Amino acid sequence: MAGMLQGKTALITGGARGIGRATALLFAQEGARVAVADMSAEGAAETVGMINAAGGQAMSIAVDVTKPDQVAAMVASTVAAFGRLDCAYNNAGIAGYQVGAAGQKTADWSEEAFDRMLSVNLKGVWLCMRSELEQMVKQGGGAIVNTGSIAGLVGLRTSSAYVASKHGVIGLTKTAALEYAENGIRVNAVCPGYIETDMTKDTMARRGTELMAMVPLRRMGTANEIAEMVCWFCSDRSSYVSGAAYNVDGGYMAT
Repeated sequence: MAGMLQGKTALITGGARGIGRATALLFAQEGARVAVADMSAEGAAETVGMINAAGGQAMSIAVDVTKPDQVAAMVASTVAAFGRLDCAYNNAGIAGYQVGAAGQKTADWSEEAFDRMLSVNLKGVWLCMRSELEQMVKQGGGAIVNTGSIAGLVGLRTSSAYVASKHGVIGLTKTAALEYAENGIRVNAVCPGYIETDMTKDTMARRGTELMAMVPLRRMGTANEIAEMVCWFCSDRSSYVSGAAYNVDGGYMAT
């Protein structure tokens, strides 16, 4: 039986580790040719090596999603290698601890930290979408998925700039879905809850017991559980789904 993404070409940012890597591996397993992009060239190459070792087809691209020229080159390289761009997963992002703002309330964030958070998590997604949409309009369709978060749906203490960035991502997602439906392009967002990745280690070390008490399933999610949703979004099985922000959170948003 053919995979859900058989014959499709996909681009994944933030593919060097965590959710991005898990998604790249699943996409390849489901039949897609995958361009794995990340600021860490070494990490992206490791993901590609895993895909190729399993019999898939992939390429790695070093990219800083805050740099317009690099983002445009990333999409162009993907199309040059694989001929088209059917699926794009804009997953690259950072957390508060990566800008020195772990545990800080809104008024305690530095301007530098706030700007860096929005530059990567929001503007970076927009820059990727801009180039991806231009290509998909030319070829007559495609599917884009952005990594939102439960932080894009509600407020979270000590995460103000992260929350702001993820609310922005969901706004971009919904707007683009409206604007490009006539071009055969679907745009959706996946909104993870607390997932077992490097990015959540700091938060879980500080507040893990408290946070798990707020999750009805009483556990963290896995990167593979997010990858499954992204794969579905990019497949023809979700052909009537666009402009959605699906939370994958163990029931957190239901409380």
